[in-house]
Amino acid sequence: MSRFPLNGIAGHSSIGKEPVGPSKRRRWWYIALVALGLLLLAGAVFAWKTGSILNQISGGDANVFKSLMKNLPGAERKLQGEEAGKINILLLGMRGEGVSGGGLLADTIMVLSIHPKQDEQDQARASLVSLPRDLYVKVPNSAERRKINAVFALGEERKPGGGGMEDMRAIVGEVTGMEIPYAVTIDFQGFKDLVNALGGVKIVLDQPFEEALQFREPQVCDPYVFTIPTRPPQYQYKYHTRASGTRYIAKAYPLCYNPNVECGGDFKLSAGENTLDGDKALCFARSRKTSNDFERAKRQHIVIEAIKKQAMSTGTLTSFDKVIGILESLSKNVRTNLEAWEMQRLYDLYVKLGDIAPQSRVLDTTDEGLLYHPENSDPSAGYILLPRGENYDRIHALFRTLP
Repeated sequence: MSRFPLNGIAGHSSIGKEPVGPSKRRRWWYIALVALGLLLLAGAVFAWKTGSILNQISGGDANVFKSLMKNLPGAERKLQGEEAGKINILLLGMRGEGVSGGGLLADTIMVLSIHPKQDEQDQARASLVSLPRDLYVKVPNSAERRKINAVFALGEERKPGGGGMEDMRAIVGEVTGMEIPYAVTIDFQGFKDLVNALGGVKIVLDQPFEEALQFREPQVCDPYVFTIPTRPPQYQYKYHTRASGTRYIAKAYPLCYNPNVECGGDFKLSAGENTLDGDKALCFARSRKTSNDFERAKRQHIVIEAIKKQAMSTGTLTSFDKVIGILESLSKNVRTNLEAWEMQRLYDLYVKLGDIAPQSRVLDTTDEGLLYHPENSDPSAGYILLPRGENYDRIHALFRTLP
C-alpha cells in the first residue's frame, strides 16, 4: 500500500475536482465578454433603429449613445414627472410646414397627462385636455400678445427647427400651471397616414353629421390655393380705430374659393357606425364651421380614442416594433423632443393603461367659468378668449384635480 495519499494531502482528498487554473478563468472571462458584447450589440441595434427614426422626427437631436446606455440592464429610465406621478405631453396638430393657409398655426392643442401605476394599490390613469386656439396670450420671448395658435409659428421664426416647440411648451405650461417637458407635433398628412396605417378607425354617431360650409368657405385670395373669386364679390375687412373711438375700414381683402374642394365640399356621415379612412377622419376632426371650435375639439377626442382602440385591436400597441414601423412611415410628418429611450418608456407606461380611456376635457366658455370672450376687445385681434379673473388660477386648479 502506498505511503502517500492519492491526489492530494491526507485528509483533504480532491478526487473528481479539477483545479481552477488560469486557462479556465480566461474561458469564463471570454464567455462573459461575449455575452456583454451581444447585449451591447442588441442595444446598439435597438438604439440605431429607434434613434435613426427619432433623428428624423426630432430634427437630428437624438442621442443614440445615450439611448444605448439607457437600454442596458440596471440603467435608470425615468421620464420627467414620473416620480411625481404625472407625465405631461403636449400634442399639437397643424396643416404642415410649407403648406399655405397658416401651415404652422397650431389649431389643435392638447395636453396628455399620464399617471403611471406606482404600486399594487394604485391604478394607472390619464387625462386629455384641449385648449382653445383663440386663447389670447403673451408670446414667450416677446412683449407681443397673440392667439395661442400663432405661438408655434412665431417661435419657429425666432429659432427655426425648435423654437416653436419650446415656446408652445412654455406658454402651455404657464396656462396649465404644470411643467410640460415633452411635445409632439403632427401635420395633416401624418394624421391621415397614421389612420390609414391602422386600416381606418370606427366611430359611432348618435345622429347624422354634416359640415356643409367649411370646406367650401372662401378665404383671402392668393395665387396658390384660393384663386376663384366669389360671385358676388365678398371681402374680409381690417378695421382701425380713430382717436375719437370710431372705427373705420382700413383695408378690404377680396375672398376666393379653393378650386380643389376639400372633403367633397359638403362632408356627411350617417348615424350609427362609420369606418373612416385617413381623409374622412381628418375631415371629421377639422369640421367646425356649422358648430364651433369647442365641438370640433370634442370630435378630435372621439377620433383619438378610436385610433387607440383600433391600435389595440390590431395588436399594434402591444408591439414596440410595430409602433416604430408606424413612426418610420410618419417620420416626415411628426416632430418631437422625446429621445428614443423616452419614447420606449412612454410607450411602456401608456400600454399599461390598457382599455382605460383618458378623462376627456375641452376648455370652453361654459366650462366652470374658466374662459370668456371680451366684448370690447381689439378688433384687429379677431375673436379671442381670456381667462376669467384675468389670470390662470382657475385653470391651474382644474389641472391639479386631473390625473
